[in-house]
Amino acid sequence: MLDKLLTLKKIEIFLNFMTEGTLAETAEKTGMSTVSIHRAIHSLEESLKCPLFRHEGRLLVPLPSAMVLEHNAKKLVFSFEEAIRLTREAAGIYSNQIKIGALYSLTLKTVPRLVAGIKLRKSELDIELTLGGNVALFKKLDMLELDTIFVSLSDDFHSDEYTFLRLFSDDMMLAVPANSDISTKKTLSLVDFKDETFISLSDGFATHKDSFKAFELAGITPNIAMKVDDIFSIISMVSGGVGYALLPKRVEAVFDNMIKLIPLKELTGIKQHISLVCLANREREPRILTCIAESRAYVRERTNINKD
Repeated sequence: MLDKLLTLKKIEIFLNFMTEGTLAETAEKTGMSTVSIHRAIHSLEESLKCPLFRHEGRLLVPLPSAMVLEHNAKKLVFSFEEAIRLTREAAGIYSNQIKIGALYSLTLKTVPRLVAGIKLRKSELDIELTLGGNVALFKKLDMLELDTIFVSLSDDFHSDEYTFLRLFSDDMMLAVPANSDISTKKTLSLVDFKDETFISLSDGFATHKDSFKAFELAGITPNIAMKVDDIFSIISMVSGGVGYALLPKRVEAVFDNMIKLIPLKELTGIKQHISLVCLANREREPRILTCIAESRAYVRERTNINKD
């Protein structure tokens, strides 16, 4: 059993002394007094129950025992530092990998732009991307399986557990086939589609929640023909004439040859606020700070484009 007075701090002082050679130089390097250095070395000898130095006037001359301790203590300190590094990496802290979660719809333009910016800021970062719905992504964030997530937040979202940064707000609109007769309409009413068939995302997705909020405001019970797990499947179904859907405006720019998005009177107050979210107690981690910095740059870029 190790002596309780044998500490890593004393080992570090000893190693510094072996490198510097004198009490004065060791004190200058460590910011300690010569008395404290001498006391630590003497206490180390007592803990080991063997001498490490012999006195020649005011000098401490290393004995063979000090040489052996120095050689092995360097390995000890290195192993301890490595243990700390591996422990932090296992917890997802201070590694060269950042795990980002995002909504499927954000992979069209937003996520590629952010990933490219993050890599420019810190090229050594390995980025792992996970796609999913709001509920699933928040769960993974809470379980430390993700470092940051890009999700849709409600107007009144607030929590001391999370730090969030709003990137932009998006309107919900009616998705119709690009070649349909109503694709050129300027605005429509959801009530007029009460007998039509709709395609929806599964529970847990922000768009699913916002869609049913719109149906409730319109006072109708939708005929849901199919639920799918990604927004690209919805777009294919709508384009093929299987049914209509309520989708965020951001998808039209990429799929305008397949679908058209038309404003609905009932949806004027329903918006998706796309935001970066991380755990509040992790926001100062270097990797997460890089992601936050790039997200702020993204917001400034969008703001300048809108001004122009």
